[in-house]
Amino acid sequence: MFETTIAGSLPKPAWLAEPNKLWPAWRLAGAELDDGKRDATLLMLKLQEDCGIDVVTDGEQSRQHFVHGFLEFVDGIDFAHKVEIGIRADRYKAMVPQVVGELGLKGRVHGREARLARAHTRRKLKFTLPGPMTIVDTVADAHYGDRVKMAMAFAGLLNAEARALAADGVDVIQFDEPAFNVYMAEVADWGIAALHRAIEGLTCVTAVHICYGYGIKANIDWKATLGGEWRQYEAIFPALAKSRIGQVSVECRNARVPMGLLKLLDGKDVQVGVIDVATDEVETPDEVAAVIGEAAKYVAKNKIIAGTNCGMAPMRWDIAFAKLEALGKGAELARKKFGVGEQ
Repeated sequence: MFETTIAGSLPKPAWLAEPNKLWPAWRLAGAELDDGKRDATLLMLKLQEDCGIDVVTDGEQSRQHFVHGFLEFVDGIDFAHKVEIGIRADRYKAMVPQVVGELGLKGRVHGREARLARAHTRRKLKFTLPGPMTIVDTVADAHYGDRVKMAMAFAGLLNAEARALAADGVDVIQFDEPAFNVYMAEVADWGIAALHRAIEGLTCVTAVHICYGYGIKANIDWKATLGGEWRQYEAIFPALAKSRIGQVSVECRNARVPMGLLKLLDGKDVQVGVIDVATDEVETPDEVAAVIGEAAKYVAKNKIIAGTNCGMAPMRWDIAFAKLEALGKGAELARKKFGVGEQ
């Protein structure tokens, strides 16, 4: 009961990449970079295990960015001529590659790190991939002329990599869709269908992560405009509840999301965000347990997984590690406080 996991990413060691940045430059190159990514992945696995995390990830140590780490392995993408666009409905500007032709995978995307992680942990292993809607919101289209058509093309590529990850022994495959909290009408129109294409044929656990973004200034400023209650989830949870996705990962800690909205996900396993990645203040185990207890008023306790609100990639490493410890200890405390005679 109350298994623990993280959204996906952890900060990269300073010897591997620039610290405290969402788009860090690598500090190694060639074979040394490959070795550094390997060593960082093993380190992240060990640290998660030490902190009592039940479903571990590779910490996304081999990717510069959660979307571009996938796009680097896709034909039809031009990284040489990036353009500036507004993403997440113009919340912030980013230099992004262009889609200039029919999309296709060059080969395996995350096979090396997935097999490495699987060989070095006996715990459940989760791997994250960017969701189709979020990908199309993070590239410039100079070919398809239709967001839905392009999303479905990306979904096909994601499906191929997801099937291969499952064959590598990955237990949980999670698609990260922060764009779901921005384009709510499109979620029911085509976002869920694109996810279904991405998970087609998978027999492992599937998940979708939907949050209010990394703890960067643009996201924090956007949250300040959302009012006293954040009800974006209310618009998309009913469609997700009817979907074939197994788990839904959501932001809860320090969010103005009415916890009662979790009831709209009835029947789903819910990764409840109990760690706030937008502040350097480290949660206490009691605070973590309190969020779990509040969620348990609306979600069956055997369907609650304690996690982080979002990825920790841009955070200071010492803060991220302390928050991992709080996550593990808080979930253990919640089992003692709420685990007697539960569902």
